[in-house]
Amino acid sequence: MVFEIHIPGFPLTQFVESFIYYRDYNPVHTIDRFLPDGNVNIIIDLKDRPQYIYDNETLKEIQTCRHVWFSGIRTNFITIPSGKESEMFIINFHKGRSYPFLEMPLHELTDSVVDGDLVLTNEIMNLREMILESVLITQKFMVVENFLVKKFRNKLIVNPFIEFAVNKIISSPNQMSIEQISNKVGYSQKHLIKLFKDNVGLTPKGFLKIIRFQKAIEEIAGSKKADWTGIAYESGYYDQAHFINDFKAFSGFTPNQYLKKQFEHLNYIPVD
Repeated sequence: MVFEIHIPGFPLTQFVESFIYYRDYNPVHTIDRFLPDGNVNIIIDLKDRPQYIYDNETLKEIQTCRHVWFSGIRTNFITIPSGKESEMFIINFHKGRSYPFLEMPLHELTDSVVDGDLVLTNEIMNLREMILESVLITQKFMVVENFLVKKFRNKLIVNPFIEFAVNKIISSPNQMSIEQISNKVGYSQKHLIKLFKDNVGLTPKGFLKIIRFQKAIEEIAGSKKADWTGIAYESGYYDQAHFINDFKAFSGFTPNQYLKKQFEHLNYIPVD
């Protein structure tokens, strides 16, 4: 398997967490359940056969994806190919930082996987051909980085409110953090919610719930013994019952079931 990660330079690194290129990944399973992780991605498929999104229950194909697609922030799990025999280039944005690259509010793409030509510029669609023409992986990374900087340089300006609010929730995933954000920036609750939905894709409360869920997954992965009360507390939940309900809503599994099923990639659970 070939798996390479590239961290872009400034100013792009303020918005793009990483580029990922991989090929020749051959797990034994073919379908994954992907859990909400708070991230937004552009996926560039470098092979010509279609990829599919599957019904969560029946595993029947319900959506076809080709060449380039945009994956919005999620509040529900989704069933997708495992990456078997694929060749992919993925643009991973920092949480809450994809807003310079779209011409629409992020909440319009929440829980959606959309063909790239519907929401992205024609130039980004042409970027796929430029990647294919680059022989070396390092060249592929440089082509994408140079393109994004050139195309979006005038938009690569950090929104200080979004930066503060997102970082506050990530560092302290509890309800108090939202009240502190509102008090700190002096915005009304209504304006706070609109700004967050437009730039992040969710309300502050919705985003907080996903970050809390992600903290729980990380705690489970790092625990030698499943102390559910302790994991709930460390993840920002007030009680174990609330933790279990949220966990099942986001993953379809109880924490115990997830513990038995977890894979090497924490947000990807083999289902077939």
